[in-house]
Amino acid sequence: MIKIKKQKILLKPEDIKPTSSKFEILGVLNPGAAELKDGRIVLYVRVIEKLKKFEDKKYFYSPRMVGKNNFKIVLDKFNKNSVVESTSVDFSFADGTKRLNYISHLRRIYIDESGFKILKIENKPCFFGINSDAELGVEDARITKIENFYYMTYVGLTRSGNVSTNLAVSKDCLNWKRKGIIFGEQDKDAVLFPEKINNEFVVLDRPEGGFEFTPPHIWMGYSKDLEYWGKPRPIKLPLDLNFNRSGAGPPPIKTDKGWLLIFHAVTTRKHKNFIYKLRKFFGLKVGGNLGYSHEDVYSVWAALFDKKNPEKLIAISKKPIMFPSSGRYKSFEGKDVIFPTGIVERKKYVLLFCGFGDINIGVVKIKLKNIMKSLEKV
Repeated sequence: MIKIKKQKILLKPEDIKPTSSKFEILGVLNPGAAELKDGRIVLYVRVIEKLKKFEDKKYFYSPRMVGKNNFKIVLDKFNKNSVVESTSVDFSFADGTKRLNYISHLRRIYIDESGFKILKIENKPCFFGINSDAELGVEDARITKIENFYYMTYVGLTRSGNVSTNLAVSKDCLNWKRKGIIFGEQDKDAVLFPEKINNEFVVLDRPEGGFEFTPPHIWMGYSKDLEYWGKPRPIKLPLDLNFNRSGAGPPPIKTDKGWLLIFHAVTTRKHKNFIYKLRKFFGLKVGGNLGYSHEDVYSVWAALFDKKNPEKLIAISKKPIMFPSSGRYKSFEGKDVIFPTGIVERKKYVLLFCGFGDINIGVVKIKLKNIMKSLEKV
């Protein structure tokens, strides 16, 4: 890991009010970030609201947004006889499909220029699913300013489109016009470069599917009009890093040496479990993977790409620049997670806004030179 100048938990679930008495706040996480004209920073925070009562003797309940332009939720009910499996956050049917007992929307949080002081928390959802877009939830916004417009990519959940990437456009980063789906189902972690390259918009995304020869990883695509995307290319990261998956974080930053991308990657951590301790207590041999558990860990990495040919990888960190090493990064599912989604650039450092676990939002101040020093040529 690199030296961190300063970090802080900005927002916790208890700082946010639920939209109704039927819900409780499960997590606040993965904010998109932008700097406004007056110097303030605005975060578009993903808020997860979970039903307090999502089942009774006969039914499971799942929230769905049905407003045309307003925030309106109905509860769909499903007979328990049709459900084959349930967890604390979802339930599944015989055909392999599922529904959630929570729903996500975005709220605006205003931060001062330093990035560490909250000025205002909006109590109502500012961007949410409607009956024609993201009816089952809006997740993980990334915001990029290109010339005079702000572009927000976000994950939209729907019954017909599953998990897709959507786009919205704004002149002021406050009022948004939805452009609909730009990448079809099971595509996430999309983020736009902050300028055109060779007269084309460039995007990073992460498609995935059920049949895979390699783990899901970062792709790149191009567009003349932000509507039709083509020339998709997978980004080839070094195989010795052993990523289970990787995905773009906040928008890339243009430096003298190339495009700097901060991204997340999932690796496996092996640790001793109860069986290991029990066998050691009785003096028994522990061999192979016996007595070990494996868990996914989401950490933060950095990579550098060529200015004119952004598909060309120049350098990459061979170790994470941030790693979840304490309880503040534990998600409600028990995973260790740091998930970077927002960035604000200063002269000598960056403010990186992340999901700490899938519960809290944190800000990290990192010197740009420290990130660059962590990179090794490929």
